[in-house]
Amino acid sequence: MCAERGTYAPGLAAKRAEEEGRALAEERGLRVAEVISDPFGEPDPQCREGWMRVRELAETAAVAVVIVRWPSAIAPDVAHDLRHREVQWLQDHGVQVRYSWEPLRTSGGEGR
Repeated sequence: MCAERGTYAPGLAAKRAEEEGRALAEERGLRVAEVISDPFGEPDPQCREGWMRVRELAETAAVAVVIVRWPSAIAPDVAHDLRHREVQWLQDHGVQVRYSWEPLRTSGGEGR
């Protein structure tokens, strides 16, 4: 899951997020079910098509872990309450959230 916001090198953040996500999945013995891109700009995840796909996969128990590059890919820091709402919703559906960006990767992410 990547919220693309770069204007100088479009696609670079998405490429890095996917590479990091795949590396984390391999490290943890996880299979990548789907790669989802989400446009940057709308702070409420429930108003974004990409995030609604993540919710759909969680609701149908098609995934056990959601990997995002960093927390702001779920919702920006100014809308951290929306991020916490979504992480809690995923956890309530038995889905863990893991961050693929190296400084956050070692902290284990959020979730069960």
